[in-house]
Amino acid sequence: QVPLVESGGGLVQAGGSLRLSCAASGRTFNNYGMGWFRQAPGKEREFVAAIRWISYYADSVKGRFAISRDNAKNTVYLQMNSLKPEDTAVYYCAASTKLSTRRDEYDYWGQGTQVTVSS
Repeated sequence: QVPLVESGGGLVQAGGSLRLSCAASGRTFNNYGMGWFRQAPGKEREFVAAIRWISYYADSVKGRFAISRDNAKNTVYLQMNSLKPEDTAVYYCAASTKLSTRRDEYDYWGQGTQVTVSS
């Protein structure tokens, strides 16, 4: 088990920034690829970014979002800049034994944090 707890969501105006955090429990955090996904109302959960030794991004966030991790703190971050109304969604942190962009390859999920971007 890898319990995950997200924080940092909120309401922000278009063009603004937010930083999401995901704190993991357990001693094996270093062994996991960590990902961020998001789900907007009425839409499927979609990949945003992932990191292990390298990082991947969805095209829709490339150049605006940055994923990072602090293994000493068992925490992964998602820095979101130049936010757009279409970024509004519940953002989920997830852990995988792989570095993957596929939702079905993630074994552990957080409860999600709401991000709302107003126009």
